[in-house]
Amino acid sequence: MDSFGPNGFRDEPMQPNSYAPPLPGPVTPFATVPKTNTLAIVSLASSFFVGLVAVITGHIALGQIRARGELGRGFALAGLIIGYVHLAVTAFLVVLLIVFASAVGAFFVALNAGLASSTPTESPAPLPTGQLGAANFDGGYLEFGTGAVIVDEYVDLMCPFCAQFEKTNGELLAAGVESGVITLRVHSLTFLDRVSQGTNYSSRASAALTCQATLNPDQSLDYLSALFAEQPLEQTTGLSDSQLVDLASGAVSIADCVEAGEYQTWSQQNTETALTGPIAGAEVASIQGTPTVLVDGALYTGSNLDRSEFQAFVAAAFS
Repeated sequence: MDSFGPNGFRDEPMQPNSYAPPLPGPVTPFATVPKTNTLAIVSLASSFFVGLVAVITGHIALGQIRARGELGRGFALAGLIIGYVHLAVTAFLVVLLIVFASAVGAFFVALNAGLASSTPTESPAPLPTGQLGAANFDGGYLEFGTGAVIVDEYVDLMCPFCAQFEKTNGELLAAGVESGVITLRVHSLTFLDRVSQGTNYSSRASAALTCQATLNPDQSLDYLSALFAEQPLEQTTGLSDSQLVDLASGAVSIADCVEAGEYQTWSQQNTETALTGPIAGAEVASIQGTPTVLVDGALYTGSNLDRSEFQAFVAAAFS
């Protein structure tokens, strides 16, 4: 039989309340970890090798980290510190090296100065004076003959125009000397040393001619002709000393004189005197080129290749 409860209702077992899970809400995402700034790593890595790169990239990295919230501040700071230390050490070493180099340079300058002051300076050999053979050292020329008409011939043994003049008029002048009608004064200059590639050929040849004039004066004009006949081209080294010796004839060898370089300084001094002047008894103040030929002081301006013209110019001096 059904029974009612005290409230007039049928007693039935009470149903427990069932569990209802809460409704899912919005899902919170996982927190993202900031990435490490690349330049910070570069700064740290480069600090061990190139300090300046480390400093520059370190400062850039710190700026990016502040702006982007990236990691790597420690790397950047470490790179900056090591980079600055690297720069400081490098600068110190550079300064130290400069100071050391300056000190060493000053030491060697002082040492060289001391050596120079302690080394006695050799006085240049005195120039020859007087007359020896055909060489008139006081006058600065080689003198041939005793004639009344004086012919001064200024030549350079490397001058091609002088060779032309010698080929045209050399025999004429030698005949005038031999016959006693002229006095020939040969002034052998050296200004073409500059075109012999450093061998000073003009000085060497002039000195060799002077050696011959002092030792074998009677063969000197023949030697002059031989030197012009074998004249080297400009811008070459010229004849060697042994070749200069071989061209000379006579009883006395000029080898020792040539090898010793005698009369080179004298020849160069004569050149300086001729080029700066004055030329005593001449209508020209100084020698401007070669060949320059003066007959009793009058300048010959004719052709180097016309023997008749030059012969007439010399003959006029006898009238």
